[in-house]
Amino acid sequence: MTRCSTLFLVLASVAVLVSSAAEATTRIKDITAVQGVRANQLVGYGLVVGLNGSGDSLRNAPFTAQSLESMLDQMGVNVRDSASRTRNVAAVLVTADLPPFAGRGARIDVTVSSLGDATSLAGGSLVMTPLNGADGAIYAVAQGPVAVSGFQIQGRAETLSQNVPTTGRIPNGALVEREVAGSLDDEETLVLELRNPDFTTAVRIADVINDFSKARYGRPSAREQDLRSVALRRPHNVSAARFLAEVGELVTQADGPARVVIDERTGTVVIGRDVQIATVAVSHGSLTVRITEGAQVSQPEPFSDGETVVVPETFVTVNQEGANLAIMGGTNLETLVRGLNMMGLRPMGIIAILQAIKTSGALQAELVVQ
Repeated sequence: MTRCSTLFLVLASVAVLVSSAAEATTRIKDITAVQGVRANQLVGYGLVVGLNGSGDSLRNAPFTAQSLESMLDQMGVNVRDSASRTRNVAAVLVTADLPPFAGRGARIDVTVSSLGDATSLAGGSLVMTPLNGADGAIYAVAQGPVAVSGFQIQGRAETLSQNVPTTGRIPNGALVEREVAGSLDDEETLVLELRNPDFTTAVRIADVINDFSKARYGRPSAREQDLRSVALRRPHNVSAARFLAEVGELVTQADGPARVVIDERTGTVVIGRDVQIATVAVSHGSLTVRITEGAQVSQPEPFSDGETVVVPETFVTVNQEGANLAIMGGTNLETLVRGLNMMGLRPMGIIAILQAIKTSGALQAELVVQ
């Protein structure tokens, strides 16, 4: 059985299970996010030391040499007039995400990436590096040994590498030094943003929250604003954290547009549950055209003044197989998958058919080509 057939058999099985059972529900906190509650990106420039000869060559990376000299100057060591040739130091870019409501003293993970011509960061340690936010202020300081999952071994005739040895992580490698201003309790109105915007889902979320709020607090507290957001009015005697925790555990049915996603590079086809297709007749065959270029030597007649020349010769063969006509139609994913699976198509053929069905107007869904 081909990979394509296996894929569509799995999709067909899922469609049968979905059609035979009630629609699945999901928690509100799994399909929404609180507006304004987000991480902040931090970045810094530093040095990784202690490398086993796999660091930057100071001649090709002058910024590494300048950084090393500046660091040693701050420590009271003057190396301005010496020509250092060490390969145990690498200039790196340090990035991190500052989680929302992270307090002073909290630890966060950082990612370390080489900037110069270092071949590996394995075994190195990051020297104390300030991490700045978009406003230029220092929010955290990173330091510690770098954990690298990749490696590179090079010999005279062969090189073996796995993953990327010039990028690593430092778990809990940064200490938060400054908090981001803001508090949820200062907000009377909270806004939930849908991860997958949809009008139906927004209305369902507002209805579920209002039913809960009427029973718990005696009045509705939610109102849908658009397809992306639902506004919540927090009760005065409840903290924002508690109210969001209660609302987040409520369940509803998430809806979304009917969509077919195809990736022509990998041959991947993903069909949504609500995709509908009208009855259409599809013919798909394999047409192979082979062109072979050859050469034929032309000899002149004996005792003539002609010359021997090489004449090109072209052979063209055309072969067409499997030109079948199939009728597909229905109102659900199961019928569509069964019809495509019965035709025994490969991924490229399925992609071509879906595009043709969409052009004919029979595919009642959004077709996304990646």
